[in-house]
Amino acid sequence: MSKQKADATMPLQLVYSNQDFVADVHRSNGSRLGFASPATLFDTTIRAGWTDRMNRGLFRYHLGDLQTRILPGPSGYVAQLNIQRGVERRKPQEILSIQQEFNGKQFNFNKINPEEVLFEMIKGVEGGNEKGQLHELCRMVVLVNVSPLEFGHCLFVPEPSRCFPQVMTSFAIRVGIESVLLSSDPGFRVGFNSLGAFASVNHLHLHGYYLDHELKIESMPVKPLVPERGFYGSLDVPAGFLFYTESESVEKVAEAICQVTDFLVDGNIAHNLFMTRGCPPCDRTPNEKGHRSRNGVRIAVWPRASSFGAKEESAFNVALCELAGHLPFKNKQDYELICEKDVTDIIQRYLLPDPQFHTLEQQLTRHLMDL
Repeated sequence: MSKQKADATMPLQLVYSNQDFVADVHRSNGSRLGFASPATLFDTTIRAGWTDRMNRGLFRYHLGDLQTRILPGPSGYVAQLNIQRGVERRKPQEILSIQQEFNGKQFNFNKINPEEVLFEMIKGVEGGNEKGQLHELCRMVVLVNVSPLEFGHCLFVPEPSRCFPQVMTSFAIRVGIESVLLSSDPGFRVGFNSLGAFASVNHLHLHGYYLDHELKIESMPVKPLVPERGFYGSLDVPAGFLFYTESESVEKVAEAICQVTDFLVDGNIAHNLFMTRGCPPCDRTPNEKGHRSRNGVRIAVWPRASSFGAKEESAFNVALCELAGHLPFKNKQDYELICEKDVTDIIQRYLLPDPQFHTLEQQLTRHLMDL
């Protein structure tokens, strides 16, 4: 992996290959994660760039250490108080359809302050004839989220000038997974909100951030659906699907995930994705050694009820991080008083009814087996 900058007018470029993926990552004992390996160039570039932009006042508010508590109960919800995000963040765009077209008149990531850009991610073609030969459609621009959820909160925007709408592509999925693999920190997460699932901007982007607490999704038991394609089903709330990959199978699994998200878009079903280091899938809680392994990436896909024009919850919105068990609260009262059952009840309201979910599970299983 290397950093390069042609001149002062060009953004920093982070050029990487599969050899830069960190294969041996473990969670330390306790709920706090911490590094198991030295920080990578990917981590230091995000952390230094993000801190620099915060110190220069480019964010809508200063984000210090967030007040955090782990809710009692088996779900281990990580609650954080982040009042300023609820107040200061940009008003979400009006979304009327999961397949809504890009509108250049609305806010998009071609209109940001250029100083918000941290770097461009570019993957070199291995075995290319020329040094620096790159994939076509290879540029992922990484910029700070000026209304951050947590430390290092950034946005991954594929080829911003091509103005893709907020619909997942195999390229975006692949680079999202690769970003997790480029980090040696098991707390680095990547996620996606579709239109109708609390995406606030209709310009293709993923979220990335650090959360220094273990989430249940990292090790929860799952059931095999089409395991040869890395496809599993959840055994607990929230009902959803899970993929798993290690570094050698990223492209194959990214294609399978995209086939699922394409199916959901075609069916006008809103969805959220969450990518995190996790242990290999199993139908039971792994032993201590297996539980601590974070060599691969778990990718959760949650189909859900669309939220077009829905009144926002007073406590928290149900989007990518909330479904994964990370709850940024908008007000102190809810943060202090809420219990696990209250959280589960709120989340359940945004999920598909059980009969619809089970029908979808059968359809997707057949769909992936037939392709």
